[in-house]
Amino acid sequence: MEKKTLVLGASLNSARYSNIAIKRLVRYNQPTVAIGLRKGEVEGVKIETEKIPFQDIDTVTLYLGPPRQGEYYDYIVSLNPQRVIFNPGTENQEFYEILRKNNIEIEVACTLIMLGTNQY
Repeated sequence: MEKKTLVLGASLNSARYSNIAIKRLVRYNQPTVAIGLRKGEVEGVKIETEKIPFQDIDTVTLYLGPPRQGEYYDYIVSLNPQRVIFNPGTENQEFYEILRKNNIEIEVACTLIMLGTNQY
């Protein structure tokens, strides 16, 4: 099943997990959009630097530590995703509460493992 995914904290650096996640999402035929610090492209996915009002986002997968997440709280809620995946190192109790109040599912997991084990 296709789940349009926003990779937040996307990197052009091929050694970064967010970069690997974009490549793996594309390989698993998941529609993917991305936001990062620098514009560029990974596997045909454009990395934007602005908070684009993307449509039909099912999943937001976070690759930003808690100190950098605050500026994205309202933006993520405005996208009305089904879920937000908190990859290792992104866990954030404050954000969990905001998401729960907006009926958005929270997954504390690794996107790469979820894809690899068919749990995405």
